[in-house]
Amino acid sequence: MRKMDTVFIGLMLFSMFFGAGNLIFPPFLGAEAGSSYWLAMAGFILTGVGLPFAVLFAVSLVKGGVQTIGNRVHPVFSTVFMVVIYLSIGPFLAIPRNANVAYEMGLKPFLSNNSNAALILLLFTVTFFALVYAVSLNPSKMEKYMGRWITPTLLLSMVVLCTVGFFKLDAPLQSPSANYQSGAFSKGFIEGYNTMDALAALAFGIVILTAIQQRGVQDRKQLTNYTLKAGLIAGTLLTLVYVSLGLIGGKMAAAGTFENGTDILSAASTLLLGKSGTALLGFIFTLACFTTVVGLTTACGQYFSKLIPSVSYKTVVLLVTLVSFTLSNLGLNQILKVSVPFLVTAYPLTIVLIALTFFNRFFKNPKKVYGSAVLFTGVFALMDGLAAFGVDLGPVQVMKDILPLSSMGLQWILPALVGTAVGMALSSLSRTHSALDEVEVKAS
Repeated sequence: MRKMDTVFIGLMLFSMFFGAGNLIFPPFLGAEAGSSYWLAMAGFILTGVGLPFAVLFAVSLVKGGVQTIGNRVHPVFSTVFMVVIYLSIGPFLAIPRNANVAYEMGLKPFLSNNSNAALILLLFTVTFFALVYAVSLNPSKMEKYMGRWITPTLLLSMVVLCTVGFFKLDAPLQSPSANYQSGAFSKGFIEGYNTMDALAALAFGIVILTAIQQRGVQDRKQLTNYTLKAGLIAGTLLTLVYVSLGLIGGKMAAAGTFENGTDILSAASTLLLGKSGTALLGFIFTLACFTTVVGLTTACGQYFSKLIPSVSYKTVVLLVTLVSFTLSNLGLNQILKVSVPFLVTAYPLTIVLIALTFFNRFFKNPKKVYGSAVLFTGVFALMDGLAAFGVDLGPVQVMKDILPLSSMGLQWILPALVGTAVGMALSSLSRTHSALDEVEVKAS
């Protein structure tokens, strides 16, 4: 591949990751962390950028990608797990949510009369998803549309907003809020973890690998090499944007109290550029949401068309677009109640599978190690999912809360380590028994 091909694929990857949540998290962290900003942001980048990058790297190492990694547990587990992830971060949650955010930030602030809000939302989503469908229809041209045109436009808009902010916002960073007065790094670490971008990386991995393969690269080492380069470009840009948005949030803290990152960015853009700032911010949100939706739609199309060969890629893209369009207009409250618990359950399992992938060569019997680790992790991940559904776990919740890191939502880590150790022990025992059986057969 040419160097510029790698650059454009990296820009495309950045645009797919950079959605509504990625705009909102950093400024709120900056406002809350105050003078502890740099420690908190370091933790945020470690999990918000480093974890998705590790997922992309792991997926590129394995022929067959995520499906093969899941098969190391069991083929049925792999299929069910990936279908849940693609549906949850695709048409049943992330896609309609991004479309709604694009409407809320890009168009709604300019409406003087909300009496026709439902009709205006309908017209907006018709246009939005028509463009999504048109761009997603041909994955081979995604790099051209998103990497060469849309992403540079998005980045230029971000540069304008952040540059004006750096020059005009001169308030010093305030004292940290109660949450950041101690353990700022660990708090930022958890905030980065909560973006759940590692799940998106599972989906985007197939898009990036396909884009590289379409340029004639088939060798596994080269695929990994180019994926790493594209990931480094996307990761560097994400880091720069996160740091810039976080600093704006930190400087805006002196202007008042804000409930979330959206309020901070809205107040900052209006303060800095007036109505033009509101328009610029709406444009940024719309582009960011659009590129993420295109990335997720394309990923779903490529995955499900391979999973069910009788269904074409174009058919899957059409179905994903129609379902997402419908849910965008029906409201998201009920969808969030159903989808979020699935995501909460899937996230620890994803991290464990990816971590094991890097050590796969050291396992004598990978299926036992993967199976045991996923089983132990899955029990506690399922508890989190049930709790997100509103299920009262009773005494089980008390047991879960006494585990290390439970206050951070990471109580699954110890069970994951125990499960891995048990799997390795079982793997060694099975190897020993097999060796003994061979000796007995030879002796007889």
